[in-house]
Amino acid sequence: MRTPQDCVIHLPIRYEDETQLHRIASARVGQTVQLEGEISYNEVQLRPRRQLVALLRDDTGSIFLRWLHFYPNQQKQVSKGQLVRVRGEIRSGFNGLEIVHPRVSRAGGALASTFTPVYSTTDGLTQPVLRKIIGQALESADLSDTLPDTIRHRFKLMPFAQAVRTLHYPPTQTTLSSLEERSHPAWQRIKFDELLAQQLSLASARALRLEQTATPLNANHEPLFNALRERLPFALTRAQERVINEISQDLSRAYPMHRLLQGDVGSGKTIVAAFAALKAISSGAQVAVMAPTELLAEQHYHKLQAWMTPLGVQVQWLSGSQKSKNKQQVLGSIAGGETQLVVGTQALIQTSVEFHCLGLVILDEQHRFGVGQRLALGQKGEQQVSHAPLLPHQLNMSATPIPRTLAMTLFADLDVSVLDELPPGRRAVVTKLVADSRRQELIAHIHSEIQKGRQVYWVSPLVEESEALQLQTAVDTHAYLQQTLPDLSIGLVHGRLKSAEKTEVMEAFRSGEISLLVATTVIEVGVDVPNATLMVIEHAERFGLAQLHQLRGRVGRGAEQSVCVLLYQPPLSAIARQRLRTMYETTDGFEVARRDLALRGPGEFLGLRQSGVPLLRFADIETDTALVEQAQSLATELLSNARDIAQVHLDRWMKGKHVYLRS
Repeated sequence: MRTPQDCVIHLPIRYEDETQLHRIASARVGQTVQLEGEISYNEVQLRPRRQLVALLRDDTGSIFLRWLHFYPNQQKQVSKGQLVRVRGEIRSGFNGLEIVHPRVSRAGGALASTFTPVYSTTDGLTQPVLRKIIGQALESADLSDTLPDTIRHRFKLMPFAQAVRTLHYPPTQTTLSSLEERSHPAWQRIKFDELLAQQLSLASARALRLEQTATPLNANHEPLFNALRERLPFALTRAQERVINEISQDLSRAYPMHRLLQGDVGSGKTIVAAFAALKAISSGAQVAVMAPTELLAEQHYHKLQAWMTPLGVQVQWLSGSQKSKNKQQVLGSIAGGETQLVVGTQALIQTSVEFHCLGLVILDEQHRFGVGQRLALGQKGEQQVSHAPLLPHQLNMSATPIPRTLAMTLFADLDVSVLDELPPGRRAVVTKLVADSRRQELIAHIHSEIQKGRQVYWVSPLVEESEALQLQTAVDTHAYLQQTLPDLSIGLVHGRLKSAEKTEVMEAFRSGEISLLVATTVIEVGVDVPNATLMVIEHAERFGLAQLHQLRGRVGRGAEQSVCVLLYQPPLSAIARQRLRTMYETTDGFEVARRDLALRGPGEFLGLRQSGVPLLRFADIETDTALVEQAQSLATELLSNARDIAQVHLDRWMKGKHVYLRS
């Protein structure tokens, strides 16, 4: 918080009711109360640990007060016979009701006239000091309304100044529930303002993109398209054909494409990306495909090379682990324009990489890159023509389906294509929850499946033993399974293996030489082995929903019925139970994503964890859909007819965060 304006919109996270006194007899467990009475007993107990215990009485009963850490002045404050006012949460203790570490003051003082705000703070900044700073800011900050009265009345919005004053100093008639649930009109105004600023920023980003220039990639692509279709061992789905057409139209335009291609695991995004690449290559442009992990990038490379090389397209691979001599050859080929399609990891954004004519950037699992990384790859293709930069087109791919509310808020500046049907012959994966106590039974089932000619994944969360998390590890699991199932060929793959070793193991699994593959989450995305029909995820309670769904998507890629076993260690936390229940109840990626969003919040979908920028401080895109829609319509209106109002509103709320929403 640097300015009075920052302090004004540093709003309370909760409130305490210090406007009334409670009687001890009416206090209930879990309730936060304010009591007054006399200290009738005070003792420092040494067992079971050193602690200060006091007994508070009023004319209706008594309650214990307990401090596990205390100072001499606190001891003096609650000495026998003192009349005190205490505040805290009622708990059930060994000797009856108690308050642990209550706040203590003298009895008889004036009661607060409004609910007491509690703010998020940091070490060394106390609540009273923060309240004083914010109180002073409310007197000096500009609280003028950014929205004209006509707009406020249309959307039934409280004036801004009244809203912030109400939230910092709630009137006595305000109900605590309306403040805590953020349903009070003051909260509605703040949430609307925040969403409007976000929608204005996204709409501005989109308008800016439409003003930018890109090379239209509109040469005749049909010969290459037809040649690839003829070589494919499968027919494209209607959804794939539709999306290929949408991307082709975008690439033909003179402003940069910024399209998000989303589809559930196994929906066939890679082949769509291949057609997009051919569209660019047919116009003489280079294409860069960047994936977040070396294993995934390598999978894309092998697939794209198999499809493209017979068509006369030169495909190259670039990663950080490449030997220097080989890397220099690849870099020279990219800079000279001989390489038409390059696939790689973050190595693509290193300063040594120069493109001859980069026309299309394809980012897979785009939310796993930081904002800066996404911007950097696009900047590789910038060319200066007549004082105006020519930007490359950009296709973002995600196997994490974006819920509608998230698409409306965080991705409103993107064009979105959805692959909403799986290739024919695919069957939904059956998910089973199995407690760790049934491990031997599961291993016997694995042996039986492999005897039938099937292949199995076993995923562990760690590579080697961790003192912090005593989990079954990939290395230990591999050794144990080799000992338990000596007649099977069992492989091990994890992120610490060298690239060549990973490739060798994966190739052996793909060809059927290895029947059981023990792995960490390096196989989360991109690995495609149709004969693998069983997936075991060890300590499934430790994984996030998106990761569990991605891992489950590694099976079910052939015609046979596949099963995903979530092996868990009881007892489960409430969140872990919700995650596992979701996986058991649905295989729909959109429903999984919706529930994941409710559990985790939106930051990870946009890849903003690395930037540390909170996207929405006050609004909740799951519950405030109606406000999102209103803000979206007003943003369009203001940018068309009242840009001055839009700018003033953006200045108050965004403060330079626009760039994070433009990548």
